[in-house]
Amino acid sequence: MAEPDFNDFNNPQVKALPKHLRQYIVPQHYEHYTPVDHAVWRYVMRQNYSYLKDIAYYPYIPGLEKAGLTIEKIPSLQEMNDALGKIGWGAVTVDGFIPPAAFMEYQAYRVLVIAADIRTLKHIEYTPAPDIIHESAGHAPIIADKDYHGYLSYFGSIGAKAMYSAQDYELYEAIRALSILKEMPDADTPELKQAEGKVDWCQRNMGEPSEMALLSRLHWWTVEYGLIGTLENPKIYGAGLLSSIGESATCMDPDVTKLWYNKYTVNYPYDITKPQPQLFVTENFHNLIDVLEEFANTMSFRVGGAHGIQKGIDSKNTCTAVYSSGLQVSGVFTSMILDGDKPALIKTTGPTALSYQNKQLSGHGKTYHKDGFSSPVGKLINEQKPLEEFDASDLKRLGIIEGNTTILPFASGINVSGTVAGMVCQNARLLVITFKNCTVTGKDDELLFDPSWGVYDMAVGENIVSVFSGAADKDAFEDIAYAPKTQSYHPTYNAGTLALHKLYQQVRNCRQNHNRYDTLPQVWEKLKSENPDDWLCSLEILEVLCHEKIYNNLSEEISTALHQKMEIQPELKKLIKDGLYLIEHPVEKKHLVN
Repeated sequence: MAEPDFNDFNNPQVKALPKHLRQYIVPQHYEHYTPVDHAVWRYVMRQNYSYLKDIAYYPYIPGLEKAGLTIEKIPSLQEMNDALGKIGWGAVTVDGFIPPAAFMEYQAYRVLVIAADIRTLKHIEYTPAPDIIHESAGHAPIIADKDYHGYLSYFGSIGAKAMYSAQDYELYEAIRALSILKEMPDADTPELKQAEGKVDWCQRNMGEPSEMALLSRLHWWTVEYGLIGTLENPKIYGAGLLSSIGESATCMDPDVTKLWYNKYTVNYPYDITKPQPQLFVTENFHNLIDVLEEFANTMSFRVGGAHGIQKGIDSKNTCTAVYSSGLQVSGVFTSMILDGDKPALIKTTGPTALSYQNKQLSGHGKTYHKDGFSSPVGKLINEQKPLEEFDASDLKRLGIIEGNTTILPFASGINVSGTVAGMVCQNARLLVITFKNCTVTGKDDELLFDPSWGVYDMAVGENIVSVFSGAADKDAFEDIAYAPKTQSYHPTYNAGTLALHKLYQQVRNCRQNHNRYDTLPQVWEKLKSENPDDWLCSLEILEVLCHEKIYNNLSEEISTALHQKMEIQPELKKLIKDGLYLIEHPVEKKHLVN
């Protein structure tokens, strides 16, 4: 749990995060980033700017600055929060993938979730796991756009209510495990194949996609892989493309089909392990909200009724049903009785809580309702007004008075009889009637509640107006923190690797301080003898030498070595070639903000 040492960075959005979201936050530990990590950040960011300045929708450098980012170094959370706070957003660091519902809810609170780790040099073009480059350099530069960040937070508020299935969580755990394995330099090949097989199996056995699965598609094709403009000349705004120096280029290839983004996009699943065969283009960000709104109108939290309760039953997870009175019932729904096409009675099994306006009602927590909850839904027979709207005279007329024994016949055929022990009202609306010696029967006198079972708390409401994922009062309901089954990989460094870090730092010091260039020949000699496979530090040395116009012979030697490496290791050809291009065509100094 992050709560005892919670750091809100003096940011209002982070400060407003509820307890159940704070549990996912981990410290950034900025001091753990190595000189190689900073070099990886700098390489990717310089490449991004060089390419994205022409094809990114939002001006890349101004966007970085508004988010507290620079090209030169990995950002600190305090710097980001200072900048993002000015546009009504915040940022926190987490450990890799977090559950989709939690991720959505962070967006609703206008807080960017940023993986604390950074990709390794091995995965510099693209990382299978979330990292600080993807989350900050991908999402943050466009966050200052008012229309876009309005869409992002609105998406989060809808996504946080989406129904998810057991298969969704199984896929989440499989993807998380695979991404961690792929980041490990010595990952066991059979174990990796098994993890890949697990992801593939989960994706092929999802069954009918849940609301969360469908929403995830809309999120993927917009927030992660979205294009904006025209089909012939689109611009990139999706974070997955903005943060990948490989995909940001290949996505513009003609063989990647460009389609208009509309309500039918939800029919296109995606595979995170493969290049996308098509991408979707929106004319503007308002269209994103229109498509989202149309889909949201089909979701259980807006439809409610039998449709919503059935979705809750199918999910096999904690959901909340909202009565028309405003009463919220949170638990695992297991059955319902129908009256035509409407719920006549709903039932949960296991710990259940009753709430109003997302605050748990006193005495109605999951400890009290530990064995489940069931209650009728609907109007009383021969009554025009719904029960929740009864005033004192209406209640007296039907004998609903504390200490009095009464019978409540519902139009659905369900009957509740017992002694009124108490009532709960909020804002002049009746929410709960508590009975002693209570009997509840259904059609054909089916026994639904027996007096020997104890006190009966009857929910009041004509209809179920909404059903959504999770508990209404999450902080009261979720007292056990969710813990993923896998933990992110954190490398340990041997003496040779630590020595390489020092070489990177020496080059960095020369570049930043504009001195001690005389140390670079020694750095190069050590690099050749002790780390012959390295290429990025070689590029950084060559960059300094060329820009300062010193040690021409050494520059030629390093350049020759890099070209030889491209021939020997074709997988490095593009990376080295792109690095050499930026040495010849440097990013303008005015953009290299320190």
